[in-house]
Amino acid sequence: MKWDDDLENFPYPFKGLTYRYSNNSIPMKTPLSVEVTRDYIQEIMLKRHLLTHHPERCYQSLSHTLTGQWEIVELVIEHLLAQYPDKFSLETNGAQWTFYNKILNEKHEFTFGVETSLPCEPLKFISRHVQEDLILMMQRDGDLYLDAGQLCFPANWSLAFNIGMDFKSIHHPIPGFHEEGLDERILQFLMRLEAGNPWERKNWSLMAGDRLDTSLETFDQWGKLRKQVTKENAGELVHIRVEVQKLFRLPRTNAILFTIHTHLLSLEKLATNSEWLKQFYEILSELPPHITDYKGIALYKEAVLDYLEERLESGKVL
Repeated sequence: MKWDDDLENFPYPFKGLTYRYSNNSIPMKTPLSVEVTRDYIQEIMLKRHLLTHHPERCYQSLSHTLTGQWEIVELVIEHLLAQYPDKFSLETNGAQWTFYNKILNEKHEFTFGVETSLPCEPLKFISRHVQEDLILMMQRDGDLYLDAGQLCFPANWSLAFNIGMDFKSIHHPIPGFHEEGLDERILQFLMRLEAGNPWERKNWSLMAGDRLDTSLETFDQWGKLRKQVTKENAGELVHIRVEVQKLFRLPRTNAILFTIHTHLLSLEKLATNSEWLKQFYEILSELPPHITDYKGIALYKEAVLDYLEERLESGKVL
């Protein structure tokens, strides 16, 4: 599936000429958990297909999360109305809510707080209307746990495997994360999050292909493309994948909503921005082996560098 390469609105993630794992979170200027882009309909249809045909892979929840799920419904709808009043609306009569998705021409009536008034759990319901993946982290015993989530567009991880895990266990596979103490520092940062003061960060990787659903369970379908990258096809085949991750403390349950909006941009398109081209070439050239290995770039890093170097030398703009 070919996604629209939107250079102007792409959340380019780099600032310097080197990259290392870090807590690069910054306070949000505008507290919005979700964003509607021009790929909205295409991505929502894909999400709904995945949720229908691969429910265990794409949705997991523990029974004690329902109150937090309703709080997420309220927050997300509030943000949709605030930012896109022409696309979404809500009518309320006490606990009776009527939610309108004007983009999809849908009307949903339900009783807020009553699960049986919806066709599915609240988190799954609202996730069918936003492009973001939605993760609910519950805080207890001085730790954070992944207790519910809708994950259709993961970057090579498994919600079904991670459900119920604590924060450090989830991030254990990241090389150096524990050894450098980054896991503890980020956990403490998250534990100090305050309601009304959301944060955001960007996470990036490269991928061969333009598939959004790169779940661990489907690696056999998309992982093989890594062996097919050459200097000649890297511009079209390889994409930089950026997740805009937003963190909101939920005031009533004290849980954390973690939203993930995934964006893809082909290297061919990225290379038309000369500043990005130079910077990304420097970053990739200098990237340590443990990061290239973990991000799955090692097999085709040299082909990508050859492509970027050729574009730098030619100075051509597509």
